[in-house]
Amino acid sequence: MTLLDVYLQDHHAGAVVGVELARRAAKSNRGNAYGPDLDAITTEIEEDLRELERVMDELRVPRARLKDTAAWVAERVGRLKRNGTWLSYSPLSRMVELEGLMLGVTAKLGLWEALASGAAAVPDAIDLERLASRARDQRSRLDRLRLNAAAEALGDGRGEI
Repeated sequence: MTLLDVYLQDHHAGAVVGVELARRAAKSNRGNAYGPDLDAITTEIEEDLRELERVMDELRVPRARLKDTAAWVAERVGRLKRNGTWLSYSPLSRMVELEGLMLGVTAKLGLWEALASGAAAVPDAIDLERLASRARDQRSRLDRLRLNAAAEALGDGRGEI
């Protein structure tokens, strides 16, 4: 196993967490002002996972099922965190989820940029610059949502999506 294999497998495990977190955030915010943006970002994050899997397939890097499963379990356990209420979704839940998504998207951007630097022989058919650009856009949109959620959770309760 090469260092590239480990790197891609680690990012794959992180992407599994990101997809689950994005789906949960989108579901929890359906019907409010955050919902449309989170639905769109979730679709993109799912597509990005498929692109990463395509890169791994092209480079013949196997999935690390144990890492992926452990990441999935960790995301589920993370849901048990109390965010101001015991049983319901709170404004703090939204803010923490958006921060988590931003961290994941920032890591994904780092992946695309590292691969684009020539660190690995990624086939030209995979447009790493497009993927990096989309990650930057996702991060920007998530930051806007996060700051709004912070105003709602920690401030005066009036965000401005």
